[in-house]
Amino acid sequence: MNIPAIPPEKLPALLAAMPKAELHMHVEGSLEPEMIFALAARNGVALPYPDVEALRRAYAFTDLQSFLDIYYAGASVLLKEQDFYDMAQAYLARAAADNVVRAEIFFDPQTHTARGVPTATVIRGLARACADAQARHGISAALILCFLRHLSEQEAFEALEDALPLREHFIGVGLDSSEVGHPPEKFARVFARCRELGFHIVAHAGEEGPPAYIWQALDVLKAERIDHGVQAVHDAALMRRLAAERVPLTVCPLSNQKLCVFPDLAQHNLKALLDAGLCATVNSDDPAYFGGYVNENFRAVFAATGMTAAHAWQLAANGFEASFADAGARRAWRERLDEVFERAADSQAK
Repeated sequence: MNIPAIPPEKLPALLAAMPKAELHMHVEGSLEPEMIFALAARNGVALPYPDVEALRRAYAFTDLQSFLDIYYAGASVLLKEQDFYDMAQAYLARAAADNVVRAEIFFDPQTHTARGVPTATVIRGLARACADAQARHGISAALILCFLRHLSEQEAFEALEDALPLREHFIGVGLDSSEVGHPPEKFARVFARCRELGFHIVAHAGEEGPPAYIWQALDVLKAERIDHGVQAVHDAALMRRLAAERVPLTVCPLSNQKLCVFPDLAQHNLKALLDAGLCATVNSDDPAYFGGYVNENFRAVFAATGMTAAHAWQLAANGFEASFADAGARRAWRERLDEVFERAADSQAK
């Protein structure tokens, strides 16, 4: 498509208006402090913070682990099916307001089973919210079950077996949590089992970990998408492979800034990934903790790096290409995207 030149001052409106897919969002990471306190009150959970503002002030992270410590504490308020429904419903409403038309949502059952919450409680609440999302918000939503990589592969197998009675409610499996010291190959057998079962495969790799972790995710786990992947720029052969095979990278700019992967967003390599021909996308990761949902991620990284309307179109188109939705839906969303840019071009011509 011929993308018009859009003045920088008009780009934020275009970024907000364009339809988009969000492919890297941890639903537990969408728990806003206000909802954490509301659920804590509803469920009688004591929090180690006196109020919402004290909790929000604690969101000063130095790395992935410092974030995860607070993330797991926040998840402690999730106990009942309705809690998971309410959390997912709040995210989906916010995503729809950002013109997200497709959301593929990560969830971590082991975070909850460790506290005695049954896997079925987690999945049923989230799945009900996804089922309601189309009618309520006009958004297509699906779930991806993630294994916590700081735990053992045996525990991942147990999490999978717990979830299989409800397998119709999730479309894929992923790998998340503390990356450094937990290479993808640690989970080779459980992902082989997931492939046998017909699940889509994704994996966090190359956020803080080295490019070698991305190679392992591709060659050992057979990942169809790489979550984050920004460290790929340090390996020229890997960059060539990712570009040639159109392996999607689900990049999360504000997360990268908040966790000090790129302390200055102006140094973010998203533009370099795109310019190298990679199928990079923009996502929010854990939006309640990292300062922004998907539109804020677009606005911030574009303002910091000087990317153009052509980059915006490519990122949105990549998101649809990378989604696990059926071909007809992806084609319809791409047509909607083109219409938004055609209107922008017409407006510029007048």
